[in-house]
Amino acid sequence: MQTSLHPMLNVAIKAARAAGAIINRASLDLEALRINTKSPNDFVTEVDHACEGVIIETLLGAYPDHGILAEESGRTHGAKHSEYVWIIDPLDGTTNFIHGLPMYCVSIALAHRGVVQQAVVYDPTRNDLFYATKGRGAFLNDRRLRVSKRTRMSDALIGTGFPFRRGDNFKRYVKMFEEVMQHCAGLRRPGAAALDLCYVAAGYYDAFFETGLQPWDIAAGSLIISEAGGLIGNFTGEADYLHQREVVAGNPKIYAQLVTILSPYTRVIKEDEVSATASTAPAVEVAAPAPAPKKRGPLRIKKDEQGGDAPL
Repeated sequence: MQTSLHPMLNVAIKAARAAGAIINRASLDLEALRINTKSPNDFVTEVDHACEGVIIETLLGAYPDHGILAEESGRTHGAKHSEYVWIIDPLDGTTNFIHGLPMYCVSIALAHRGVVQQAVVYDPTRNDLFYATKGRGAFLNDRRLRVSKRTRMSDALIGTGFPFRRGDNFKRYVKMFEEVMQHCAGLRRPGAAALDLCYVAAGYYDAFFETGLQPWDIAAGSLIISEAGGLIGNFTGEADYLHQREVVAGNPKIYAQLVTILSPYTRVIKEDEVSATASTAPAVEVAAPAPAPKKRGPLRIKKDEQGGDAPL
């Protein structure tokens, strides 16, 4: 374990464990849960709200001048124009949780001026704490994390997530699934993207890909992967995946091969879609991945003058 954790990381860990305690208590009596439907196949429970509340209370108690971007409450809490923004998924894998399937987690990241600096993903069912501080490595409990060393796609175990919301492009996903399946050793879909990203960092998976994810699904896991020596980007290997709602991650060798397979399936979000979400989400950058094989997809979103991503 790191000899001394960053103070902001310590606060995030405290918040994640508090949320995990709520989740574990609620898991003992799932029949008592009140469940609402945000949209078809997209659920939220009173546990999601309770966890988000305790996380925000803990973070703002320590840093009242920080901003908040949370899955259930958006930007309604915290300072609106702070350089520091906490990006929170209080319960990633709600559908699993509702059914008693023990694959879910709490995800908390801190971005400073759009760059993720601190990350915590906590799995309360296993008491597994994944965490990272930018430039100081990634850890699972007291063990330093490194991505796997596999180099051949035919040996690779790859994680994914199925599209599930109305309006998702299921046919495109089935084509991707079929193509990746024919090249790798196996595909897995546990159902909690933040944990999936940590499993890449830990070397359990050699790579991961999914479409339709939001910043709170990815922010913490993206730093944990890059600090474990992995790469993360969009389907064409560039770093603006948070805006394109598509992500691929992996160890460097498998990542490059997976980008080659997935790049024809990239989806570029139109400028008006980007501006429509500008009020709800900040621009968040991650470490840029190494260049992937040059197989050009559609035109990219324009960059701003500083070379960063266009705002969400």
